[in-house]
Amino acid sequence: MDRRCALITGAGRGIGRGIAEALAAEGIDVAVNYVRNADAAREAVEAVRAAGARGEAIQGDVSIPEDRRRLIDGVRDTFGRLDILVNNAGMGPRERVDILDATEESFDEVLRVNLKGPYFLTQLAAKWMIEEKRAHPDRMYMIVNIASISSYTSSPSRGEYCISKAGMSMMTKLYADRLAGDGIRVYEIRPGIIATDMTARVREKYDGLIADGLTPIRRWGEPEDVGRAVAALARGHFPFSTGEVLNVDGGFHLHRL
Repeated sequence: MDRRCALITGAGRGIGRGIAEALAAEGIDVAVNYVRNADAAREAVEAVRAAGARGEAIQGDVSIPEDRRRLIDGVRDTFGRLDILVNNAGMGPRERVDILDATEESFDEVLRVNLKGPYFLTQLAAKWMIEEKRAHPDRMYMIVNIASISSYTSSPSRGEYCISKAGMSMMTKLYADRLAGDGIRVYEIRPGIIATDMTARVREKYDGLIADGLTPIRRWGEPEDVGRAVAALARGHFPFSTGEVLNVDGGFHLHRL
């Protein structure tokens, strides 16, 4: 109970695991959420423990209301507190198709996982954090949303993903506004082109774009880059900031001539 705790959704691999390891290195215990890949979650937990923090895996699909409640209850029962919620779980469309051929089924699935799930998981977590902040005013509570450069960058072959991330950007503003008076800070991380399972199938395409100068920093981002950004927020160095966006994108967001 003396150690801070973070719940990271989709933390078994990729960006989520990078965040888990970075927070563990800060001495923060980690609830590793996963949906199906129990082996990956187990490896992430082992990495958290190797870094000297407590790690526990909690299964749950953020797109399902019952699972969201079970996630919060699981953290409460296992760790007794929740200081940091990282909304990282996300998915792209199962098939990249022209927006003129996109299906409602794909749209609904991606929005449930990427936006509706985090929106209502944050609602549950925030209510608990408000209670805890009143009981422990010296503690630091925060919510970190992992959005994407796709929140403002058009990709007509995966429109549902872009819309979900644009919605998460507004979700950040809404919760930052609502929770500031309760002493809870809300931040958004916007990763760029990060080497994960999601981007593996377009590796060759982005290798060429990066080599041609798509980003001023000419390399792929790594999950560790995002993890370091979340760790920086977790250290509490930005107490007079909320609703802030931190770009982790190699400079992609710059307008250049």
